Amino acid sequence: MENELIRNIEKVHTTELGVARIKKNLSFDTDDVVEWCKSKIIGQDATLERKGKNWYVTVQDSVITVNAYSFTIITAHRKKE
Repeated sequence: MENELIRNIEKVHTTELGVARIKKNLSFDTDDVVEWCKSKIIGQDATLERKGKNWYVTVQDSVITVNAYSFTIITAHRKKE
């Protein structure tokens, strides 16, 4: 079943501060964190859950938080066990 976030995947973006935050939280070297996040969101093993104004996408050992109205990636971090 396709949901609103996947239907609007082309609108998903983030800010410069968002890029820095995601790179720090996930220990990334790449600047293309938006494409990484998009690929994870549409992946088969992603679990998407909307809580209030945000989408929470759990994939492998990471959680990506996306604003449901603006489709802005707020943050991504390692899942706490």
